[in-house]
Amino acid sequence: MDARTGLFYVFAAVMLFAAFRVITARNPVHAALYLVLAFFQAAAIWLLLKAEFLAITLVLVYVGAVMVLFLFVVMMLDINLDSMREGFWKHFPLAGSVGAIIALEMSYVLMGGFREPPKSGGAAGQIGAQISNTKELGKILYSEYIYPLEIAAVILLVAIIAAIALTLRTRKDSRYINPSDQIRVKRADRVSLIKMKSVVTAPAMSVPPVLPIASVASEEKKS
Repeated sequence: MDARTGLFYVFAAVMLFAAFRVITARNPVHAALYLVLAFFQAAAIWLLLKAEFLAITLVLVYVGAVMVLFLFVVMMLDINLDSMREGFWKHFPLAGSVGAIIALEMSYVLMGGFREPPKSGGAAGQIGAQISNTKELGKILYSEYIYPLEIAAVILLVAIIAAIALTLRTRKDSRYINPSDQIRVKRADRVSLIKMKSVVTAPAMSVPPVLPIASVASEEKKS
């Protein structure tokens, strides 16, 4: 086993661990951070496969934009985790069956790809080394898959609008200012000027008389 194969197994093992922690972590912020770790490991595997454009796109788009937005939404929303965990075992059979079906489908596709005979190298490998994978990916993406790309862009736009709408909701425990009222405010509504005299005479105070020490001592003896 060479170093490239060893790195692949290391990145794949860390990615599987991070993906497992994404669905088992109780804190949603921790789950999002584990998902970021899984994205980084996937980007490293793309680099091993000499797909540099896909690796940097995965880091910039998913880690740098989508996951940061997801973390902001999770931390801004007041999520009651106890109420979310109440129906876990109720929906577990359906979720487990769906997960098993997805795992079987992925296993069938992957095992089918592994059973394919190796392609012949030679001239084809030399021609492939001269072609830029980023250029070919751009041609296919903006020619054959232009409609799925536009649909994905619309879905992301709707997700951004929904996230903004969720963060702008009014809550009892947060102070909220209507932007339209804040723009229409005038100086008289914020500042009030009061005229006061610069010098004010202090009122006269009545001072009780001070008794001498001898009289105070005689009073104490009488008492």
